[in-house]
Amino acid sequence: MTPDTPDIANLRSDYRTAGLTESDLSADWFGQFGAWLADAVAAGAPEPNAMTLATADAAARPSARTVLLKAYDQRGFVFFTNLRSRKATEALSNPYASLVFGWLVRHRQVVVGGTVAEVPRAEAEAYFGQRPRGAQLGAWASPQSQVLASRDELARRYAEAAARFPDAVPAPPHWGGLRVVPDTVEFWQGRADRLHDRLRYRRDGRSWLVERLAP
Repeated sequence: MTPDTPDIANLRSDYRTAGLTESDLSADWFGQFGAWLADAVAAGAPEPNAMTLATADAAARPSARTVLLKAYDQRGFVFFTNLRSRKATEALSNPYASLVFGWLVRHRQVVVGGTVAEVPRAEAEAYFGQRPRGAQLGAWASPQSQVLASRDELARRYAEAAARFPDAVPAPPHWGGLRVVPDTVEFWQGRADRLHDRLRYRRDGRSWLVERLAP
């Protein structure tokens, strides 16, 4: 290890927070998530709607990446993407996924597990219409997850899309939204001595149970 190499074995923070008890929780995961998301925004968390999305292919080989949450309600968590991308093809062929929101500024995580379903086309198009024009053109220009010969190729494709759509930009047919429908939503609060609080809402038929997990 060189003098400039971080000693990662000794990199740690001792969390000194008030903790999370069952009596602190909202009546359902939806209310609890909304409260923690609002706290993350108020605390200045960078990209508070960023979430790690983990999927797996048909051979159960996992892959993960960071995407942005763009909607959520009692049905689940929605993000939008090229439906030919690796994440979308994996999520639709093996329709299970996990999400992790890491709000370290508040010493918190939220971990979601559930099934994946494509959102209705009208919903995806409505969101696409709200995107900045540059992002709309990018959705046409990028063959997401495919190999590119160079950055110049991407720039050329973007210029072609801009010329093709000088005014309104429609949503590409290969672009849409995916919803992770939760079976479990775990709220993780950092505590001292690594004795963290982990409270999980778990779907049990038509109702939800709250369980405490060992840290």
